[in-house]
Amino acid sequence: MELDIQCEEMSPSRWAELLTTMKSCKTIRLDDCNLSSSNCEDLSSIINTNPSLTELKLNNNELGDEGVEYLCKGLLTPSCSLQKLWLQNCNLTSASCETLRSVLSAQPSLTELHVGDNRLGTAGVKVLCQGMMNPSCKLQKLQLEYCELTADIVEALNAALQSKPTLKELSLSNNTLGDTAVKQLCRGLVEASCNLELLHLENCGITSDSCMDISAVLRNKSSLMDLSVGDNKIGDSGLALLCQGLMHPSCKIQKLWLWDCDLTSASCKDLSRLISTKETLTEISLIDNNLRDSGMEMLCQALKDPKSKLQELWVRECGLTAACCKAVSSALSTNKHLKVLHIGENKLGDAGVELLCEGLMHPNCNIQSLWLGNCDLTAGCCATLATVMATKQCLTELDLSYNPLEDEGIRKICEALKKPSCNVQQLILYDILWSSEVDDELRALEESKPEVKIIS
Repeated sequence: MELDIQCEEMSPSRWAELLTTMKSCKTIRLDDCNLSSSNCEDLSSIINTNPSLTELKLNNNELGDEGVEYLCKGLLTPSCSLQKLWLQNCNLTSASCETLRSVLSAQPSLTELHVGDNRLGTAGVKVLCQGMMNPSCKLQKLQLEYCELTADIVEALNAALQSKPTLKELSLSNNTLGDTAVKQLCRGLVEASCNLELLHLENCGITSDSCMDISAVLRNKSSLMDLSVGDNKIGDSGLALLCQGLMHPSCKIQKLWLWDCDLTSASCKDLSRLISTKETLTEISLIDNNLRDSGMEMLCQALKDPKSKLQELWVRECGLTAACCKAVSSALSTNKHLKVLHIGENKLGDAGVELLCEGLMHPNCNIQSLWLGNCDLTAGCCATLATVMATKQCLTELDLSYNPLEDEGIRKICEALKKPSCNVQQLILYDILWSSEVDDELRALEESKPEVKIIS
């Protein structure tokens, strides 16, 4: 049994009712439920008495260090079989880390620990690393985003990595590590026996200086499938260094996030070579990089290569215009693998989207999710979009937010949604003005087609 509740205020009677249910649950998720340390005393008892409980998710609750202390009493009992523990944004400090260290040292069933968005600090996470070094610890996933870590944490992390061959995922995003620490971390990762599959280093103060060391990890860790270095100013020179590792035959990267990395069209030659030759690569995010039309045209040429297996392309806010849309359309009509295209916040205009729709209508195109928010669209392109919606049954998600479509445009989209051939299940329409009459039509449409979700 699974209990999954979010954003609900817990009255005493409601809590008592849920406690009865929890006694037989395999998974308990209670994010944003205004829980406190007093609730943790009850949850500790559940952990102790319910050996089938394997996942506990308590994100965004004010549990505090006292609450975690209660939880850990249950986690330390021999009957506990918990595998996944989520405590993100729970107002924890370094004081919680000693208690959690005891759990890591004594509870071999625990394979995932998510404690991001807590002020654990470098001193606190050093204590967690001590727990990881215990032979009983079998941790596979460690999430430490927004934990106020500094460069001083890397020595302890590397020591833990050396002793922990089970670790597969490490997320350190949004901590001020800097180049020196990231270089040291990468050297540790190359030497460690762990088969790391995911490494997230977003917003860690990385520049091009770290990229050769990250590249070495990519070359030496064929297990690494998911790398995110978004929101770091690596620039075109850093990307060129990363690509040396990404293009290495032993690199098996699948997901690569490079959003807001100060890339320009100059990087697109390397990126195109990567997209056209690295058959393991299925998802790439280039959001908020100034690629411009010339860069996008190079990427589109790569998408047309038969060896490209890319399924998701995120190019939101990349300085694109209608001038690149013919190339995008051509790629859509050629590439059978692409399922998700995020191209919003670019000034494509109606003319650009009309061109895109030519590619979308091609039998080879299998797009499932299309994001066109804030693209300077008007009602003028909605008839063509409606035709795509009614014709392409693969299309299940469409975002048209922040475009002045007005009543005329929304009505055309609604007519398409009503058709039995339309398979769009999620339509996103944030910040678009329409009349009360159109609002009634949208509500009526949702009632007549309950599988359709209109988000506005």
